[in-house]
Amino acid sequence: MFPLRDSQPSERPPFVTSFLILLNVVAFFYQLSLSEFELNDFMLEYGTVPARFEWGDLLTSMFLHGGWMHLIGNMWFLWVFGDNIEDILGHSNYLFFYLLCGLAGGIAHIVLNPGSTVPAIGASGAISGVMGAYLLKYPGSSVTTLVFFILTVEVPALLIIGYWFVTQIFSGLGSLAASGAQQGGTAWFAHIGGFIAGCVLIQIFPARPRWKIRRDYGW
Repeated sequence: MFPLRDSQPSERPPFVTSFLILLNVVAFFYQLSLSEFELNDFMLEYGTVPARFEWGDLLTSMFLHGGWMHLIGNMWFLWVFGDNIEDILGHSNYLFFYLLCGLAGGIAHIVLNPGSTVPAIGASGAISGVMGAYLLKYPGSSVTTLVFFILTVEVPALLIIGYWFVTQIFSGLGSLAASGAQQGGTAWFAHIGGFIAGCVLIQIFPARPRWKIRRDYGW
């Protein structure tokens, strides 16, 4: 199931979400400009490598991607769900929220894969946090979803995001059980860690005043 759009309108333009997407795209085009050997060195330098953990890598790795599908998938999910969370939190708080979710996802990956020498990259941890926040704030929102690449159906956010999270848990547990799981592959626990962080942080971060009024009075 692939979400195409949601039914929840935003009150203000998603400037930060758009800026984050732009940064990721610019970083990816820079990656494309590198030779194979330069790219390998670049990923080792700025990706998150659990075996030689550095705090700065948690931030830089959020803006790197492993290919076109990795980039497009992440950015599309961010576009579908990010504008509403930005609407709730306001621009500056939303940016801080996004980065914290990404950091939490990266830390979760490191804790569960301490010996890995493969650089983990991608915005998935941060975007998972956005999805967790969306699930709590808009569980009944209708999400137009592409099924089997041929059919579109309206699915409640609670169902599609809940289904996605369950698959991450089973995939993560499966990766730990598999032989050599700590040597590479998808960073499932970055997704899980980011998602949980988003669910927690959206309860802590203050909503912008106008959004509170609109929710209280049904505007």
